[in-house]
Amino acid sequence: MSAPSSPPRVHAAIRRNPYGYMLSDAELTELLTDLGRRRAASIQRNHTAAAGEAPRGPYPRPAMGFVILDPTADAATGHTDAVLAALTVGEQAAAFLPKAAAKAAAHRRIGHNNGSAAHTDPHLMGSGAFRYGHSAEVRGVIVAASSQSTDQDLYEASRLAAELVEVLGERHRAYEWRQGETDWLAPEDRVPEIYREMVAWFPDDAPGAGA
Repeated sequence: MSAPSSPPRVHAAIRRNPYGYMLSDAELTELLTDLGRRRAASIQRNHTAAAGEAPRGPYPRPAMGFVILDPTADAATGHTDAVLAALTVGEQAAAFLPKAAAKAAAHRRIGHNNGSAAHTDPHLMGSGAFRYGHSAEVRGVIVAASSQSTDQDLYEASRLAAELVEVLGERHRAYEWRQGETDWLAPEDRVPEIYREMVAWFPDDAPGAGA
């Protein structure tokens, strides 16, 4: 009896880190790599499953590409700059990243699952849009995956999004206990300059103040 093969290789890379107040770039990358290993185990199990055993059918490939968008990105931020990170699982998985990126960008622009638009609302797609696949949004985190069937892509994307939300919440709660009572999510508990600028126009001595 042959020994079970090892899970596919995982590679994670971040483009931006909005959680620098509690995670360094290296820590965020490692966190995503750990979540990628969970998906690798799932992909391997489903890819090697016999017919009738895999809940969503056997996966056609032992590789997948994932694109994660930054839920803190401003609405005016372009799609390229709104990417939080990308993950590949397995060999030659990077070839699927552009398709995952297209699904994620469409989801962000349209406001809902790219697969629904692709199948029911083609008038929302436009030239150059990707014709297939689903994308998932879990509590504001958009994740898209590519390489399996549409349902399989959706399942793996949704699991990655849900687990990322949960682990970030756990890390945030740990940060709060370390820091104690503060006003701002920053190393120094001071007002960020952008918020001062937003109200800099307000007069120092407004008429009727205190009335």
